Formats: sequence, structure tokens, C-alpha cells
Amino acid sequence: MNELQQLPKSQIIKPKILYYGTPVILLTTLNEDQTSNITPISSSWALGDNIILGIGLGGKAIENIQREQECVLNIPDASLWENVEKLAPYTGKTPVPEYKKRLGYTYQKNKYDLCGLTPAESKIIKPTRIIECPIQIEAKIQHIRIPDYSPDFAIVETQAVRVHAHEEIVIGENHIDPKKWNPLIYNFRHYFGLSDELGKTLRSET
Repeated sequence: MNELQQLPKSQIIKPKILYYGTPVILLTTLNEDQTSNITPISSSWALGDNIILGIGLGGKAIENIQREQECVLNIPDASLWENVEKLAPYTGKTPVPEYKKRLGYTYQKNKYDLCGLTPAESKIIKPTRIIECPIQIEAKIQHIRIPDYSPDFAIVETQAVRVHAHEEIVIGENHIDPKKWNPLIYNFRHYFGLSDELGKTLRSET
């Protein structure tokens, strides 16, 4: 009984959001005039070379993805959090959707100048990469699903077709050095980097 009394106690809560700590992605997509739009997103997970994205409906990102069927997942490190946050109150969609107006969004087309980041040509697809992001993943769209039970967002399945990484975080030819890679984490609407390494899984190759 004494051991049970020492265990942490929990309580039932009803959080408005469940951003329990995921890497930030700066998603670049192609506009109608062949310029690139940048959209910060916080919902993603990877399985092999497939990366699943959660993207809100009504914005420019999903519009571009539905039309062009490709994107770049630019993954910033913790040092770029202020650049990411500069994008927060802006949308590439015009006219600005009413729900975004109510949240204080305004239209901004040239988001590269806005956030102080630099475009670079992709190798396989049309949207530009963000050169300051240590990992940049060119991807093709494989499937888009809008859930009946939650029609305000899309579940977008992408497949990586080319991965770029800064040389200083690469080990050998094909591995990212986890001791040097410090992704920007979106943690209940706060920005964090990683803590010190605690250990590694038995399947680690580095």
C-alpha cells in the first residue's frame, strides 16, 4: 500500500488542444503564380518514407496541395523559433477566411521576406526549400482524406522523394547525428528544443 501511495496522481482534464510535443514543420507549397507559400504546421508523424500531415482546411497550404500534389517539409531547429513565430499571424490566402480574420490573421504573400529565411530550388518538385532548415524533405502527395467526424482539417499522406540535410548534422552518408540535430518542438503552444540524450533504442545504427 505504501508503494501505491507514492505513485503520481492524475486528474481528468479537457484541454482545448493536444499539441503534446511534436516537431515544427515549415511546409512550402506552390501558388498559382509559381511562387512558394510557407505554412507552419505542428501535426505530423513518419513511418518509413511516408510522412502524415494534419493541415487545417480553408488555408492556402491545403489549396495548393490539392492542386499541385507536392510539397516540401522544411524542419527547423530550435534556433529558428523566432523566424517561425513571425509567420504566425499571417496567411497566404486572399481574401482572408472569416475564421482567420476573427483570430487576427492578415494576408501576406511574400513570407520569405517576412520571416527572414532563404529559398532554394528543389531538385524534383516545384516548391522551394528553406535553406536555413537543417532538414528539407521534398515530397509527393499520395492521399488526402477529410474525416467525416472532424471536417475542419485534412489528413495528408506524403511520400519523401528527396531528403536534404546540412552537412554538420550528417554522419557518414545517410544518417542524421542525433547529438547534433535539435528540432524545434511545439509543446502545448510553446517552443522548445531537445534536452540532453538519455539513451538510445536497440535498433539505433549510430
